[in-house]
Amino acid sequence: MRYILSINTGSSSIKFSLYGIGEVENVIFSGSLTRIGSKGGCFSVRDTKGRVVVEEPIAVPGHENACIHVFSWLLARSGMPMPDAIGHRMVHGGPEFTTPEILTPALIESLEQLSPFAPEHLPHALKAVKHAGNQLPGVLQVACFDTAFHHTMPSVARLYPLPGVIRNQGVQRYGFHGLSCEYLLGDLERLEGRSEVLQEKIILAHLGHGASMTAVLHGESVDTTMGFSPAGGLVMSTRTGDLDPGVILFLLEQDGLSPEVIKDMVNRRSGLLGVSGRSNDMRDLLDMEQNDAAAHQAIELFCYQAKKHIGALTTTLGGLDALVFTGGIGEHSAAIRKRICSGLEFLGIHIDERKNSLNMPVISQETGHVIVRIMKTNEELMIARHTYALLNEKKR
Repeated sequence: MRYILSINTGSSSIKFSLYGIGEVENVIFSGSLTRIGSKGGCFSVRDTKGRVVVEEPIAVPGHENACIHVFSWLLARSGMPMPDAIGHRMVHGGPEFTTPEILTPALIESLEQLSPFAPEHLPHALKAVKHAGNQLPGVLQVACFDTAFHHTMPSVARLYPLPGVIRNQGVQRYGFHGLSCEYLLGDLERLEGRSEVLQEKIILAHLGHGASMTAVLHGESVDTTMGFSPAGGLVMSTRTGDLDPGVILFLLEQDGLSPEVIKDMVNRRSGLLGVSGRSNDMRDLLDMEQNDAAAHQAIELFCYQAKKHIGALTTTLGGLDALVFTGGIGEHSAAIRKRICSGLEFLGIHIDERKNSLNMPVISQETGHVIVRIMKTNEELMIARHTYALLNEKKR
C-alpha cells in the first residue's frame, strides 16, 4: 500500500485528496479550500466514508496562504499516514510535456518559463509544489499535465492561422480537462469493455465552472473546444470562451484598457457572470430565470453554444455513438442537459425525461442511436494513479 496525496490547484481554489493505493484504491480523505483571494471561502474535508471532518468559513488572500492552511491541517492530524508521493495537476505542459513527469529542479524551471501560457493556473500550482517540498522534504513529487491527453490531436486541429514566427513560440491549440477525460475513458472501459470503447465515437462534455468538450475516436482525443488557454471554447462561469480577437484589439485601442485589465475581464468578469450581471452559478441563474431576463439570456447562450459545439465535434468524428455529461453542471442539472440535447434528435440523441430528471447513469431512450450518460469524474484519483505508477517505476 502506498499513500498518494493529490493536489489540484485551480485559479481560485485548491482540491486535495489522500489515497491508499495497492491492490485496491481507497480515499483516506478529500477536501478543498475555495474562493482564494475573495470573501466567502470555505475549508472542508471529508473522510473515507464521506463524513464531514471539518467545514469552516475562511478567507485567505492568496495561494501561498492557502497552501500553508492545507498543509498545516494535514501535518497536525495525529495518526494520519504521511504520503509516499505527491501528485500535482499542472494545467499546461506546453508542446514538450505529454506524459506525467517527476518534478525535478530542471522541470520546475521549465514550468516557470511556461507560466505565461497559463498565468491563472501554473504559478499557483508551482507555489504548491514548492510549499510541499518544504513541508515534506524528500517526498517524490509528480506533475500530471491537463494538456497531455490532447497531444494525439491531428496537426490540423492544433494549428492556428498565425505567422510561423508566432507558432514557433508554442502558440497552438492544446486543450484542457485532460485528466478528467482520462478518468472518464477508464470508467467507460470498465463499463463497456476496452474493445467496445475503442470502436466508439464519443463526446465528453465537462460542464462546470470551467467547461469544455472533447471528441474521442479510437480512445484518443482528436479535437476539443478549448485552445491555447483554458479561456477558449464554450462560454463558462466567468470566462468568455471563444472571442473575436477584434474585440480585444478594440478594447486595447479604443478604450485604452491595459492587458492586465483585459485578462481579468476575460477570465473573471465574463461568461455567465458577465451576461447575467448577477451570478456565475448556474443554479442561481436557473432559480431567478423566470423573473430575470439577463439570467435567462446567460442560460440560453450557454446551452446554445454547447449544442453548437456538439454538432461541430460530431462532424469531426464523422458520427456519434456516445455523449457523456460530467462536471458540476453536467452531472447535476437535468434542466441544462435537456436544453442542450433538445433539437439534436437528428444526430440520434433522444433523452428520456424521467431518467434525466432522476440523474440516472444512462439518460437516453432505449431506441436512441446515441447513448447519453451522466458520469462523475475524478481528476484527483487520476493524478494519484499516475503518481503511483511513477513511484513504483522509480522504486524498481
